[in-house]
Amino acid sequence: MTVTVRFAPSPTGRIHIGNARTALFNWLFALKHKGRFVQRFDDTDVERSRQEFADSILYDLHWLGIFPDQTEYQSRRFASYDAAVDKLKASGVLYACYETPEELDLRRKVRRTRGLPPVYGREALKLTDAERESYEHDGRKPHWRFLLPNFVSDPFETQRTDIHWTDIVRGEETVDLASLSDPVLVREDGTYLYTLPSVVDDIEMEISHVIRGDDHVTNTGVQIALFRALGAEPPVFGHHNLLTTASGEGLSKRTGALSIESLRDGGIEPMSVASLAVLVGTSENVTAVPSLGDLAEKFDPAATSKSAAKFDPDELLVLNRALLHHMSFDEVRDRLMVLGVSGEHAEAFWMAVRGNLDRLSDAVSWWRILREGPQPAAEIADEDREFVGQALDLLPEEPWDGNVWKDWTAKVKKATGRKGKALFMPLRLALTGLESGPELADLLPLVGREGTLARRP
Repeated sequence: MTVTVRFAPSPTGRIHIGNARTALFNWLFALKHKGRFVQRFDDTDVERSRQEFADSILYDLHWLGIFPDQTEYQSRRFASYDAAVDKLKASGVLYACYETPEELDLRRKVRRTRGLPPVYGREALKLTDAERESYEHDGRKPHWRFLLPNFVSDPFETQRTDIHWTDIVRGEETVDLASLSDPVLVREDGTYLYTLPSVVDDIEMEISHVIRGDDHVTNTGVQIALFRALGAEPPVFGHHNLLTTASGEGLSKRTGALSIESLRDGGIEPMSVASLAVLVGTSENVTAVPSLGDLAEKFDPAATSKSAAKFDPDELLVLNRALLHHMSFDEVRDRLMVLGVSGEHAEAFWMAVRGNLDRLSDAVSWWRILREGPQPAAEIADEDREFVGQALDLLPEEPWDGNVWKDWTAKVKKATGRKGKALFMPLRLALTGLESGPELADLLPLVGREGTLARRP
């Protein structure tokens, strides 16, 4: 069997880190099994769906390293859904209901007062032809419910009917269909709710594995029943835990919390996002993984916890630093060039500063420091000013090599008697304007003798 997975967001906003977790779980699963990844847009809500959001989702996925094998739009597939509706009606498992929202709400309240679960009581199945005609005459249009297979002989005599499946994340799962209302598949205006298009698409696109958030566990029981009603074998399901903000709040496309766009604009590397999005809330240690191929090797759906996982953006910077520290110049050459970092010293510069960057864009400030000096000049104590001037008078002649810092400071130490922090800190402040940063032994050859002398306080 060819593994085929899908990621099916609604294009009603920009995806956040929680959506990306689902996309990455699917992509890594397909990568691991040499399968296919289908990008499917649930855009049947024509009023809220926007092509600009679909485009931005594809851009975000590409930025993360996800490149779908196939892209589909549900708004272009209504003929398939119409055919499925006809099939369900013909087999008697899709039935018309005429209740208004107010009537349904009243019935739920009555059932609660009687100690019964507030599920739909299938009253529409009792309607006579005359009653249906009367509703139609009054202008009521029906919505259509799927008859769940949780009754045997009498449709109003309930008995427990369990749907079982082996979840590749959560293990053995069970949903009791008798505890659920028959789901509405088609609204009064003829538009489709999520369930029917999703199942029909999974059948026709030959989706082998459905991996999604655990807020869909109950839906899965209904969908398995619908797969079977349409004469299809259900796919394998996996339901991963959801991500929340660091404070425990849910994520939403509408609020833009932790959107992929905002993380990208904030200078976070895609593999920092992918590493944390996939590994948080699992038994794996959260580490900076350099590529999706490497992450696929670590990825195991069954290692995912059943409880929600908190996504802390502060951890992204830790991972970002680790990734940047190990990136070769070839990996960043073009991006540095866009930032204005280029020329014969660009590679040596990158190797010198990469271990001190939170974000790649931070390299710009170090490039300016090396080329133009501290901006603004650092405040140095009077006694240290005199010391720096004395040290600069001892600066070796060029050409310089990698030992110039060691040779210079040895001469300064001998001439002044200073050592340790008292020696190094004033020189660092004079050269960079900062109390910490890359090794001065690496920076000094890049500044050059003339540039170093120009930093005399």
